[in-house]
Amino acid sequence: MPDDGRPLARLGFLTIGSFDPAAPGAGHEDTLRTIERAEALGFDSAWLRHRHLQHGISSPVAVMAAASQRTSRIALGTAVTPIGAENPFRLAEDLATVDVLLGGRLQPGFSSGTPMHYDLYREAIHPDTAEHEDLGETRLLRFRDLVRGDPVTGPVGRRGIEEFASTVQPHSPGLVDRLWYGTGSTRSAVWAARNGFHLLTSSVTRSEVGTDFATNQRAQVEAYLDAHPTPEHARVSQGLVVVPTDTATPEQVARYRAYAASRADRVGVPQGPAGMLFAADLVGTSTEIADRLRADAGYQVATEVAFALPFSFAPNDYTQIVTDIAERLGPELGWSPAPRA
Repeated sequence: MPDDGRPLARLGFLTIGSFDPAAPGAGHEDTLRTIERAEALGFDSAWLRHRHLQHGISSPVAVMAAASQRTSRIALGTAVTPIGAENPFRLAEDLATVDVLLGGRLQPGFSSGTPMHYDLYREAIHPDTAEHEDLGETRLLRFRDLVRGDPVTGPVGRRGIEEFASTVQPHSPGLVDRLWYGTGSTRSAVWAARNGFHLLTSSVTRSEVGTDFATNQRAQVEAYLDAHPTPEHARVSQGLVVVPTDTATPEQVARYRAYAASRADRVGVPQGPAGMLFAADLVGTSTEIADRLRADAGYQVATEVAFALPFSFAPNDYTQIVTDIAERLGPELGWSPAPRA
C-alpha cells in the first residue's frame, strides 16, 4: 500500500504484444482482445512496449488507433517509446491523432538517449545523419513542445485554396499533461519532474544505493517527488512482473515458476557497466503477491501500477493472468474496478 495507507488507485498492465512472424495478424488480434478484456474487467490502463526488429509491437501508434475503435474507457499508453528512433514532428502528429480518436485517453511514455539495440537499425532510421542526431532529452522536449501547441512556423493562413495552421494538427488539448518518462536513475527522475513528465518505473533500474532493487527504486521516486513543483499532483507508476496463480492450472503454475527461476540469478547482481539491477518476478497467489508488494519500498511510494506481462506466454495464459490481477490481486491491494462504460 502507499505510505499513507491509501488503497491502490489505478491498475494497469503492460504487454510486449508477441506474435508469430509467419502470421503476425493473429498476435496483434490477441493483443487487442486482451485490451478489450482488460477494459471489461475494470482495468484503468493498458500499456504497450515498443520494440524494433523483434516479434513484438513495433507500431503501438497503429495498435492503439485500432484499440480506440474497440474500447470506450480504458487509458492506453506506451512504456516506453525511445524518442531517439522517432521524428518528433511526425510522432506529435500521430499521437495527437490517436488521442483524438481515444477521446483523451492516451498516456504515452518515453525514454531518451541511445535506444536499445540501436546498432541494429540506426542506418535504417538515420542513414546520412546518425552522427549528428541528438538522441537525448532535447529531442523529447521538442516533441513535448509540439504536442503543447508551440508554433512550427510563422503564420501561414491560405496558400491557394488550402488552409494551413502554424501548429501540429490535430491539436489534442490535455495530451501534454499526460506524458510519461521512463526512469532508471535519480538524475533522469529529477529531469522528468522538472520538465513536466509523470514517472514510469519498471523492473529494471540503476544501482545507486547498494544492490537492493526496491531501495534504489524508492530513492529515485523520492528524488522525483522532491524535485516536482506540485508533488501532490505527481503520478508514479510501478511496473514489476507479476504473475498471480489463483486460477492457473498446475501445468501453468509450473511454467510460470520455471520462467521466474530462469531469470532469478540476475536479481540483486548489478549488470553491465551501468550496474543495472533487475527486480524479482512475483509468482504466487494474489494474497502472497499482495503481501510482497506491501513490503516493497518502491511500491509503497507508487501512486499506480502497470504490471508487466511476461514476454513468451500463450494467449490463454495472459487471459488467466489479467483476470486474476483484476478479480483477485487488485482487490487484495484495495483497488476497485472502474464502472462499465
